[in-house]
Amino acid sequence: MTKYKLDFTVLLKFFPLLLNGIEMTLLLTLLSVGIGVILGLIAALMRMSHIKILRFIGTAYIEIVRGTPLMVQVYLIFFGFPQILGFIIPPLVAGVISLGFNSGAYVAEIIRAGIQAVDIGQTEAAYSLGMNKKMNMQYIIIPQAVKNILPALVNEFITLIKESSVVSVIGLTELTRDYSLISSVTFRSFEPLLTIGVIYFIMTFTLSKFMGRFERRLRRSDIR
Repeated sequence: MTKYKLDFTVLLKFFPLLLNGIEMTLLLTLLSVGIGVILGLIAALMRMSHIKILRFIGTAYIEIVRGTPLMVQVYLIFFGFPQILGFIIPPLVAGVISLGFNSGAYVAEIIRAGIQAVDIGQTEAAYSLGMNKKMNMQYIIIPQAVKNILPALVNEFITLIKESSVVSVIGLTELTRDYSLISSVTFRSFEPLLTIGVIYFIMTFTLSKFMGRFERRLRRSDIR
């Protein structure tokens, strides 16, 4: 058996492809996080609503999304819905919708937990100052809840960066898809896989460190 020799130089000519993959991964993540936060906030408020139908819809969305694989959701949006709707959904749009829709369910539970963690005395104080329920939520509860949920939201962001690799199954050229393309040309798996793994680690580690510094600044501002 011929001994395998490592050769990372074969990846040099694929550097532009890797850069495009990084750009696509970050674009997917940012757009999906935006959708996820908006959907998550709406779903969290619906789940905590006193109106039964809203509470049912919010709960159903969260439980169904969390109870089904992301891969199935991607396939459903990219392959399933076009048959019903009668038009093709572009891979990027399908990927963003799938990841954002999936992330929204998890963000909803994060936001709900953060809101419920705010001391009930804050609400009572807001009402005593003449604020209504909407003003209390907007100016008192949500700003405090954001500080509580920030670490969990960062974890969801990091998870989403890694989960973006799933959309490679619908032909979207992000980092994981880059591996398939490079491997099919070079007939090498170890070097491109290790390189892509390192890139993912750098992105998630950098984000984690940056948000850690941001959280420490928030805590110092609270102390002052």
